[in-house]
Amino acid sequence: MSTNATSSKPVRVRFAPSPTGDLHVGNIRTALFDWAYARHTGGAFIFRIEDTDRERVTDEYIAAAIDTLRWLGLGWDEGPEVGGEFGPYLQSQRLDIYAEWAQKFLDQKDAYHCYCSSEELEAVREAQRAANVAPGYNGHCRDLTSEQIAAYQAEGRKPVVRMRMPEGSTTFTDLIRGDVSFDHNFVPDFVLVRADGSPLYTLAVAVDDVMMKVTHVLRGEDLLSSTPRQIRVYQAMGVAPEDFPAFAHLPFVMGQDNAKLSKRNGEVSIAWYRDAGYLPEAICNYLALLGWSPGEDREEVTMKELTELFTVERVHSSPARFDMKKLEAINGDKIRALSAEEFFNRALPFLTRAEIISGTEAEIALVKQALPIIQERIATLSEIPPMLKFLFVKEFAVDADSLPKIADEQSRKVLATALERLTPLTDWNHSSIETALRSALIEEMGLKPRIAFGAVRIAVTGSHISPPLFESMELLGQSASLARISASL
Repeated sequence: MSTNATSSKPVRVRFAPSPTGDLHVGNIRTALFDWAYARHTGGAFIFRIEDTDRERVTDEYIAAAIDTLRWLGLGWDEGPEVGGEFGPYLQSQRLDIYAEWAQKFLDQKDAYHCYCSSEELEAVREAQRAANVAPGYNGHCRDLTSEQIAAYQAEGRKPVVRMRMPEGSTTFTDLIRGDVSFDHNFVPDFVLVRADGSPLYTLAVAVDDVMMKVTHVLRGEDLLSSTPRQIRVYQAMGVAPEDFPAFAHLPFVMGQDNAKLSKRNGEVSIAWYRDAGYLPEAICNYLALLGWSPGEDREEVTMKELTELFTVERVHSSPARFDMKKLEAINGDKIRALSAEEFFNRALPFLTRAEIISGTEAEIALVKQALPIIQERIATLSEIPPMLKFLFVKEFAVDADSLPKIADEQSRKVLATALERLTPLTDWNHSSIETALRSALIEEMGLKPRIAFGAVRIAVTGSHISPPLFESMELLGQSASLARISASL
């Protein structure tokens, strides 16, 4: 059995997560490719929520998924909060539809009731393992007699609905991998509906794809093996092979250690990256490069360019490797490319959330003065609060880990000399501050800049990590700068 989807219809792709938590890197890479393909082809991007497991998929996680896609700029044409011709777009609101199709499959003899208990199924699997044969359902309930069915019902057994897999194989053309075949000896009859009446993924996803007229399914490689089951459902629904969706299975995303992505090597939620100060355009830029290439070894791509350049043919079949350092570098580049107004708007929530400022006019004015001196020096927005907190603290104190670095005799001499030379300055700007300190500490004392200015930096900002020293002292003001140096002595 071979299948090929037509490409003559308007493209309709779907992103269909089952949000049992915050969306992760792999989820968003799939959503990004779906969105880019829809935009490139002028098609529709459908956002569908697979939430039949209501114990694990909560309203909170659904709301978070919606918020994440909006934050990333991946707007959808049909789905939650937008609606559409083929809704509803939450599977929990489509249960009657799945039940009708399951009954139709039973009536057509494409499916049957299976009464095997979990203990019996496990015993079969144990026997298969012992015999070194492929595990899977052995077809025990495929052709039960009416007497056998009555006996099972008399025992009070609640059956599942199981789909019949015909003999032979399924071959389909994957847009990334080419022709892929599955021998049905390794694709046994599979469950469509649980004993409690709830649908399984393979039933719901296939029914929804057909009814929502999905033309292309771009999804992770981990779902490749489920494709022959979905195709079997399409067939039972009476869909012609030329009307099946085309499949494109995206390569795995691996960590730097070549292991499957995990929290240890980068697989944390997109919410974590958002809180850590990564820009949505940087995340999309980097994830676009995981398994796809715009050509010419480019490492920077805008969302507009992505929609212009993205094709499935450029997606690689080999695994992609997630590199936090590269993502951080791209994020730094994107931060530096922001206008002053954009940078301020991105920075302000981080400063208020960290309670560095309360939002007064004076504080806002000072923030706007300070941001340009750190924009070139940070890789994430979360670096801003610790960088600028010295300008706003009510009770200043040197960080505990930096305090020993100004306690030695040489540091005390540096601070005393700096205080002496800075006190009489009448023009308090970064140029005059730099001239005074270089003359006294480098030219006269013969110190290296790191030694000369390190102690002053700690005394004034409270840390050995800070924005440029002279500009920081100008912003802080002469009175506060001298008071802090004096206090450190």
